Amino acid sequence: MPELQELFDNNARWAESIKEEDPSFFEKLAKQQEPEYLWIGCSDARVPANEIVGMLPGDLFVHRNVANVVLHTDLNCLSVIQYAVDVLKVKHILVTGHYGCGGVRAAMQDKQVGLTDAWLRGIRDLHYEHHEELAMLATEEERVDRLCELNAIEQVANVSHTAIVQNAWHRGQKLSIYGCVYGIKDGLWKNLNVTIRGIDQVPAQYRLRKRD
Repeated sequence: MPELQELFDNNARWAESIKEEDPSFFEKLAKQQEPEYLWIGCSDARVPANEIVGMLPGDLFVHRNVANVVLHTDLNCLSVIQYAVDVLKVKHILVTGHYGCGGVRAAMQDKQVGLTDAWLRGIRDLHYEHHEELAMLATEEERVDRLCELNAIEQVANVSHTAIVQNAWHRGQKLSIYGCVYGIKDGLWKNLNVTIRGIDQVPAQYRLRKRD
């Protein structure tokens, strides 16, 4: 596969640099996976989860999809959350959007993009819900960026509505969900100050009783 040789060469250099710093790093990594964080982010190639927060392999469990959406019908995302919470016992779920998100921008327009239109439906609804607030912003970029923030906040709520997370809280497991956004233009990761740490912060209509 000569077309991939550059990537294999890059990998060899990367692995060697890691071993120079810690000769037993990969040996230890192969024996266990104990991350404290689950990252739910966008698939955008410009948003590399581990690098953004300065973490090595093994420190961050990661799920990525178009526009960092958490749907109650998405078995892929829910399976990741379930494994992270129930098996790995992560303590922090980092829902991270990013400014200038192409998925969010597409949800604000009336153009068709294909199958992704169905995936972005919830963001279209969010755009409509916050239409007046967004209309007050001067430029399209400001409107897109604000909806990126609102979308991350919405997905924090969606994570908290899952039975997986609520059952963890019922059994006394320490688990916090954070809303964050990443700036591609400056490389900075921003806290949106929307954190849910327990079922008492979940609206009553989304709370599930403890299983018998």
